Amino acid sequence: MAESTRRRTIPAEAQRIWAVLADFGAISSWADIVDHSCLLSPAADGVGIGAARRVQLGRNAVVERITDFDPPHTLAYDIEGLPRQVRRLNNRWTLQPITGGTVVSLTTTVDIGPHRLQHLAEKALTRFSASRLDALLDALSRRMEGSHV
Repeated sequence: MAESTRRRTIPAEAQRIWAVLADFGAISSWADIVDHSCLLSPAADGVGIGAARRVQLGRNAVVERITDFDPPHTLAYDIEGLPRQVRRLNNRWTLQPITGGTVVSLTTTVDIGPHRLQHLAEKALTRFSASRLDALLDALSRRMEGSHV
């Protein structure tokens, strides 16, 4: 397994940031790298563990299913619809309130397998994912700058 984490300090309250992240089907409204998104299946009580969204990234579409939902601290989801060699790819958003804002962390965890070449592939995929993590954090930061509630 390999991980990559990126962080941003955003001058907004954690609850405001959480409201954007928890609007799970609307990621395309603020994330530039997402062309289209929609909620496929909400959890029994709305958005929560088990809820799924479809995300269109260029010509590729994936399904993201929530695996951890702890308002307003943690949102994690598995990404489905990747090549079969990828056993699991998970993104985890973590919000940590600080004076004057919130530290937002976004971690990608990749599991391809236990063998040496699979570990190398995991590391390569997490390096590739780092630019997407940065793009998502930058887009979230811009969204929060533009929403003064």
